[in-house]
Amino acid sequence: EVQLVESGGGLVQAGGSLRLSCKASGFTFADYVIGWFRQAPGKEREGVSVIRNFDGDTYYADSVKGRFTISSDNTKNTVYLQMNSLKPEDTAVYTCAAELQSGPYGASTYASGDGMDYWGQGTQVTVSS
Repeated sequence: EVQLVESGGGLVQAGGSLRLSCKASGFTFADYVIGWFRQAPGKEREGVSVIRNFDGDTYYADSVKGRFTISSDNTKNTVYLQMNSLKPEDTAVYTCAAELQSGPYGASTYASGDGMDYWGQGTQVTVSS
C-alpha cells in the first residue's frame, strides 16, 4: 500500500521556523519526484518545492526561494521541507505528493502537481503575525 505521511506542521510566529517531513512507503522512493504543495482557503494550490530523488535536482517557487529548503534522505524514504523566516502568507495546508520520474525532465516540470501519482493527507501550517 502506498502511503505518504506528513508531519511537522503547527502554529509558529512570523519569523519562526518549521520542518515538515514526508515519509513515503509502498513504492521505490529513489525513482520518484517528491513535491510539497500548499493551499490556503480560497486560493489555488501552489507548488512550493520539488526534488528529484535520483539526482537531487530541486525547484522552488519564487515566493519561498531563500527561505525554504527541500532535502531527501533516500535511506529513510523521507523528504523534508525546512521553512525559515516564515510569513503569515505561508499559512496553508501543506501536502506532499509523489510522481514517477518518467523522463529527462527537471524538477520544475513537476511544480504544478497535475501529474502526481500519490498524495498525502496534508499538515496545517499557521503563521501568526
